Order: sequence, then C-alpha cells, then structure tokens
Amino acid sequence: MGTAVTGVRAASLAALLRRAPVAVSPETSVRAALGRMCAERVGSVVVTDPRTDLPLGILTQRDALQRVALPAGDLDAAVAGVMTGGVVALPLDASVHQGRLALARHDLRHLVVVDELGRFAGVLCRGDLYAQGRLATDDLIETIQAVDGADALVAAARRLHAEGGERVEMGEGAGQLGEWISILNDLIVQKAIELAEAEFELPLVRWCWLGFGSEGRLEQTLSTDQDNGLIFLPEGHEDASRLRARFLPFAQRVNALLDACGYSLCRGGIMAGNPKWCLSVDEWRGQFTEWMCSADPESLLNGTIFFDLRALAGDATLASGLMRWLLDCAADNDLFLRFMAGNALSSGPPLGRIRDFVVDRRSGLLDLKRDGSRPFVDAARILALACRIADTSTVGRLRAAGTALGWAPRDVAPLVEAFDFIQLLRLRRQKAATHPPNLVAPAELNEMERVRLKESFRRGRHLQQLLALRYQL
Repeated sequence: MGTAVTGVRAASLAALLRRAPVAVSPETSVRAALGRMCAERVGSVVVTDPRTDLPLGILTQRDALQRVALPAGDLDAAVAGVMTGGVVALPLDASVHQGRLALARHDLRHLVVVDELGRFAGVLCRGDLYAQGRLATDDLIETIQAVDGADALVAAARRLHAEGGERVEMGEGAGQLGEWISILNDLIVQKAIELAEAEFELPLVRWCWLGFGSEGRLEQTLSTDQDNGLIFLPEGHEDASRLRARFLPFAQRVNALLDACGYSLCRGGIMAGNPKWCLSVDEWRGQFTEWMCSADPESLLNGTIFFDLRALAGDATLASGLMRWLLDCAADNDLFLRFMAGNALSSGPPLGRIRDFVVDRRSGLLDLKRDGSRPFVDAARILALACRIADTSTVGRLRAAGTALGWAPRDVAPLVEAFDFIQLLRLRRQKAATHPPNLVAPAELNEMERVRLKESFRRGRHLQQLLALRYQL
C-alpha cells in the first residue's frame, strides 16, 4: 500500500520551472548581461560563483535601466558592481505558497530557486507564481511589513479579518480566498516572530516555526485558533532541554502576540510555547514514531493535525527534512495507516435516509467543520501519507493521490468541488455570525445551498467508501 509518487511534486517550485537557468559570472559586463537577456528572452540574469554555482546576486532589465543607462553609467562595467546582492532563494521542493509568500514578504518580482546544495537552478517571476493574478492586496502587505510594535500588528490583523469578510461577501472562491487568508496570516505570524526575536537572545542554532492543522494545510478561515510548534537542531553536544528552556519564553511571547491579533490560544495547548511542542529534530522524530507505533485510537486522533506540518518562519529545511522522513516512515507502516483510516471512518457526513440532513438533536444545527470538511481532510491526509505526497493542502493531496492511484480526473474533480463548497459555506456562515463558528441550521440555507451541501456530503461519503475499500474496513 506504500505507493510512491514519482516525478516532480505538482505544488512545488520545481514544477513551475520552464527553461534552463540563465546565469553570468560576476566579471561579465552589463552590456553582455543585457545581451544574454535579449538572446534568452528573459527579464533577468542571476550572477553566480563560477566555481560553486551559488547565486551571488541578480540583475534585471529594470536594474540596468535605473542604475546604469539612465545615470549614463558604463555599460562595460562588471555586473558585480550593479547587481542586487543578498539573493532571496528557495529550494526546488519549496511549495508554490512559499514562493508567493516570499514575493509578498520581500516585495520581489523575481524569485531565485536553488537545488539541495544551494546551487542556482532557475528563476521564477510573479507571472509564474500568480497565473490567476495577485491573491493579496499590496497595501495590506505593506501595512503588515511596516508594523513596528504589538499595537500596529493587532490593527493589521483586524484589517485583514475585515477585508476577508468583504471578500466573502463579494463571492470570491474558497480556494483563492483560502490562500489569500493564508498568505496574510503567514505574514502576521512572521511579523509577530520578528517582534519577539527583538526581545530575546535566541540560541545560535537552526530553528523553524511550524504550523499544524488548518494552518499547515493552508485552509484557515475567518475564525481560527493557533496550532503551532517549534523545531530546532542542537549542534554538537548541546543539550535539547537547555535549548528548549531558552526558546520557550520567545515562543510564549509569539503565542501571546498572535492571541492579541485574534488567533486564539489553542485549548488543547498545541503551541510552540508549550514544552511538549518545542522539540529538537530527534525529539520530533521520536514523537511521530510513538504515534505511528501506537494502536491507541485516541492517541492517533490527537496526533493527526501534526501530520499537516508546514514551515512558517526560520529554517524551512528543518520542516521539509522532517516531512520527508515522516513520509518514508508512514508509507511503509500499513498497520498505522489502517488505524488512521479506522479513526477517519468512525463518523460520516450527516445524511439521513428520509430527511436531507441529520442535525444535532439539541441544537438543530449542522457542524460544517466536523461533519463536512473533516471527512475530506482526514481521507486526503491518509492517502498522502500512503503515497508519499508532501503537499499538505487537502485539495493538493486529493489531486496528487488521484494521480498516484490512477483515478480519472473526472472522479477527482467532484471531490475537490465538494470540499471547496463546504469551505466556502463555512466562510459565509462565519461572516454571518448567527451561530458559533462552523455551525449552521439547514433552514437558513437557500434551496441551491441545500442541494449543493447534500451533494457535497455524498461526495464525502464516497471518499470514505474508497478509503474503507483500500484498507478493507
């Protein structure tokens, strides 16, 4: 059952690279660099070290115009003198979301991509990463970037929430709106981390802030709490407990800042400021091993959201390395996946044989998260682990799993549409705020919404049936 996905991950930056990398050496003249751009029909060249292929800087046509041509500079001068140094680069296996986030955070037009050794692999422009246009508003990004204190961060978060509500009312699609929210939420988290870093002297070791659950899946809605953790890599004989003690005050400050911004503290304590979730690389591996070797349904249920891990800030290679290790371990553990599937099938969509929906007896409400989106999320997670799919989003996992398992595109598309509709309905109900988040009374839905929700629940049940068939449950 541990089918491997071969080839480039669809949601990775590597999948977007369409041409061979165009590089020049530091001593190349500006004139020659512009000639390469014209010959290759590109808007930029990356300056690399001839010996190592490591990127040193980037020169765009705009840079050459503003820094050389307009000031009547010397076109025969070396590019090293006019290039933009301090290249922002991401690895080939970084996600498209990480690429978009980097553009937003650093106000870039071009993103350098490198291989696992840090060597230049290619360049992506905004058009490559935003095939359907910008997902985030520039002025809101600038507002977040200009934040210089906790009060300004809270104000930016409130503005984000208000504009998100407006986009729901405008009828924006769930997929695009979800990523818009995720990009800006990530910027808020990164700014909170930046503010907290200025208050503490952190250990000089590699570390990464992790997002779990809906944050890790890029599926946060207008009403969300925190699910995060921290991973660090001790150097030499450094003690993990001692390093943890130094990281915890910083992590707790970040948690407090995010709580003030409207991202409520996790009631289950799944936060980086909790010593249980501020762990070294080896400790995280040990925790995942414990979950995967446990036959206790409750332990597995409590651990599921951790399998949606994603890097939010810091050294992203720690997160990607942990995910690669996790996928290898999980895909080869059929018993663990079968237990996970059993948990996922313990409840199903609230469809009645006579009535349209089975509502809660006391409240008369449906839970769109627990009974609506969760069957899709749980099934997609299990299939992703079984097929070694690194994508953490539910839609990305369903599509990649469909490819790996030989499902026809016409069979995958209805699953994606059903999940997106439930997510959109959740956003609409959260904006209406007539009930606690994610709860809805069927009578409040119009006829079209009732029909589509019933069909979406059926698709969720069908996905569960596929999972039951795969694991003979």
